[in-house]
Amino acid sequence: MSIGLSEEHRALAASVRGLAGRGADHPALAAQGLLGLHLPERCGGQGYGLLELCVALEALAERRTGGPYLASVVASAVLARSGGHDDVVAGLADGSRTAAVALRPAGGPAAVALRPAGGPAGGVRRPAGGATGGTLHQAAEAAGGPLRPTGEGFSVLALGAAGADHFLVPVGDGSWALLGREAVTATPADGVDLDRSLCTVTLERPPAAEAVLRDAPVREIAAVLLGADACGVAAWAVATAAEYAKVREQFGRPIGQFQAVKHRVAAALVALEQARAAVWDAARALDGPTLDDETRLAVAVAGVLGPDAGVRCAADAIQVLGGIGYTFEHDAHRYYRRALSDRMLAGDPGPWAEEVTGLAVAGVRRAMEPDLPEEAAAVRDAVRAEAESLRAEEPEARQARFAREGWIMPYLPKPWGRGASPLEQVIIHQEFRGLKRPNLGIGAWAAPSIVAYGIAEQRERFLPKTFTREIVWCQLFSEPGAGSDLAGLTTRAARVEGGWSITGQKIWTSLAQYAHWGICLARTSPDRPKHDGITYFLVDMSSPGVTVRPLKEINGDEIFNEVFLDDVFVPDDLVVGEVDQGWRVARDTLSHERVALGDSWGPGSQHTDMAGLIARLPALGQARREQAGRLWAEGQAISALGLRVTLSKLSGGDAGAAASVRKLLGMRHSQAISEFCWSLAPDDPHWSRMILTTRAFTIGGGTTEVQLNIIAERALGLPRDP
Repeated sequence: MSIGLSEEHRALAASVRGLAGRGADHPALAAQGLLGLHLPERCGGQGYGLLELCVALEALAERRTGGPYLASVVASAVLARSGGHDDVVAGLADGSRTAAVALRPAGGPAAVALRPAGGPAGGVRRPAGGATGGTLHQAAEAAGGPLRPTGEGFSVLALGAAGADHFLVPVGDGSWALLGREAVTATPADGVDLDRSLCTVTLERPPAAEAVLRDAPVREIAAVLLGADACGVAAWAVATAAEYAKVREQFGRPIGQFQAVKHRVAAALVALEQARAAVWDAARALDGPTLDDETRLAVAVAGVLGPDAGVRCAADAIQVLGGIGYTFEHDAHRYYRRALSDRMLAGDPGPWAEEVTGLAVAGVRRAMEPDLPEEAAAVRDAVRAEAESLRAEEPEARQARFAREGWIMPYLPKPWGRGASPLEQVIIHQEFRGLKRPNLGIGAWAAPSIVAYGIAEQRERFLPKTFTREIVWCQLFSEPGAGSDLAGLTTRAARVEGGWSITGQKIWTSLAQYAHWGICLARTSPDRPKHDGITYFLVDMSSPGVTVRPLKEINGDEIFNEVFLDDVFVPDDLVVGEVDQGWRVARDTLSHERVALGDSWGPGSQHTDMAGLIARLPALGQARREQAGRLWAEGQAISALGLRVTLSKLSGGDAGAAASVRKLLGMRHSQAISEFCWSLAPDDPHWSRMILTTRAFTIGGGTTEVQLNIIAERALGLPRDP
């Protein structure tokens, strides 16, 4: 997956990669219309938006395309949004003009020779806490008021060449000035990036009024476009590290088979997908008509996650490459340099995180709803009518209709579901908000497998009562010696007259003490290796020989259980699928388990709950505000990942690694939220409980380590463990 999701976006990215791979320079990019991709047609643009520009930027960064491209499109995007200056925008679009954009003080906030309005001349104080990575406007706020140029001049560091035709320069009061080359003194500046120019810009006199842009979203647009560039760097880094890990051998096998390397590369992909989701959502928001608080929140989240991911992934690629990655001849250092430059120009993630916290605690929320096609209207009318009819029912009758009419798992085929398409599923989810559909627990994982692999008699016997919750299920998969490694299970099923006799021990079986039936894996052909010779059974938990012993967890609950099976008889008609082919059925069950857990992990441990807690507490210090903002950014990115998965399904595409990444992030996120909130309120009973409860989240449904293996092997093609 890349930033773009649609077929058109994928085609655009492929085209741009091809162009960049042929060494296209600035005039060639202009000739292909890429400099004006996001601009209105009246200015010679293509009439698309910042999202399409981000798609192109990511693809160009994968090939490390340099030159004035990024600075020019930042400037043109700002000018097009601010209005006016159409001649300049047209020149930037056709490549006849270039721009430089000043994004931070030269030498850090303390070096800026500016004067607070009405105050003494002199340097700007550092922000509280000694931070030096903020933008010029943040330095202004630390100085105590809006800033204006002094007669001595001031210097800012700009993305772009000293010989650019136009310069966007901050001039205080949140305003920027568009200035020609003759109005500034620009000198080349050294930077770590070897493919893009930086310059130091000095403004000696106040700009003319007509040159000033009021409330221009330079900082916001630059952060998102630099984030897209960082995603391209990260994509190259992840792909390069994965390919090298497949072929580089140490100790007689590929290094990608070593879990330490495998997990490092998989974790880099997680960081990349999270950053893509954040940048994608921010670009969509900025393409809206106004720069409202919701858009600012989306942009700030991208500022926290986007450029940081480029640095992290590029550094990890050098680590995987080893010594060769540290040589000047290998391209890895050039991508690392590019990522460092992106993050420096976008602004330190810390101040962005503080901004996230301020907006979130003030009640700002980012809606994550898909844009649906025109045909959705007719579907919505029909679903809404059904939802209203259900709301009018008494609770008991409503629950019966949920089960009878297929609303509980609408994607299942009729009569068990409604055979709903992805579009219908989204609309049902939206229209049924407030209508509490029953939680089937393990039944939500068992039912699809029985539908797919069970015989007609099994479906008729078990599914109706599962949907009405007359049958409660448990899962008899994990064993003391084979937790996530189900291929290592030792529970045996021996052939007897009329069926099978099952003997063995299961563990970590949720709610087994309440379950009527269990889905059980047992080895029916012990001479076959690994996943072969396993059969999928339905076990009556009231059968003779079944013993359930609850296990007390660290929070005092008794949800998990040991289950002992001692010559438990299971008739032939309770085998699901073919004998010895139970692993196929189990994989179907596990796929539903991981999707379900990804949706539901972390009750009471969400970023929105954190914001509510912070709002009730005294003001946090800077470090805590930054930490809270990073956690909120991660939570919002997880929501964006969920929306991206939905949109991919709606368009008939493959969500790629996004679903697995969302599951992994969700597990860790709930833990991090609980730990942070408990540290703020250790006497709060809720958070005292949640910090203990969430310890299970990175274990159940596949541990973090197993999830990283899945991502590394299935999404990146790294070699499996021997």
